[in-house]
Amino acid sequence: MATKSKTPAKRLLVIDDHPMMRNGLAQLIDNEGDLKVCGEADTAGQAINLAAKNKFDLALCDISLPDRNGLELIKDLRALHPDLPILVVSMHDELIYAERVLRAGGRGYIMKQEGGEKFIRAIRQVLAGQIYVSEKMSSRILEIFSGGTKKNTDSPVSKLSDREFEVFQFIGQGKGTREIAEQLRLSIKTVEVHRANIKAKLEIKTATDLVRCAVRWADSEGNQ
Repeated sequence: MATKSKTPAKRLLVIDDHPMMRNGLAQLIDNEGDLKVCGEADTAGQAINLAAKNKFDLALCDISLPDRNGLELIKDLRALHPDLPILVVSMHDELIYAERVLRAGGRGYIMKQEGGEKFIRAIRQVLAGQIYVSEKMSSRILEIFSGGTKKNTDSPVSKLSDREFEVFQFIGQGKGTREIAEQLRLSIKTVEVHRANIKAKLEIKTATDLVRCAVRWADSEGNQ
């Protein structure tokens, strides 16, 4: 009796530093007959090593990782593995991050509080070669990427470049210039230039006001 040929399940890599989140995603995905989690990483470095040694069809990536900003990891993975699509799964506000993710090379953005059905839909959409964002982000993203006028968002940090945004986040975490420079492997002078640019873009006059602004923003993000 001839056996039916079965299409191999799509192989997924989950990148998140919270074990419960990784386990939850793995259980959800593995319940689908044609999807399987074949790798888990809790740091950017581990993700890069796994992607180098294994063939994955999709990477699910968090923005907040202990050793590297998720946006930088997306850029690295895209440079090393151009055919690997990346879907970001994050707790952070998509109005601030989704556009940055797509510009970095990601193929979609879904917030962690969405239900399992939407997660699977997002995964399948990205695997099919499409971009996934929420309905409320679709019109904004389409307008931006079709060359339309960029609409103002509720957050002034949307004016910052990815690197400036990263520095701003560290300032909000209470890190000083030297510590930020070490964390990002930049010179102190480069970080000072970024700080000056951030102040100019956010129309902030003093270093103290910059710290206050960054801390308030970090607190608001943490309370979401």
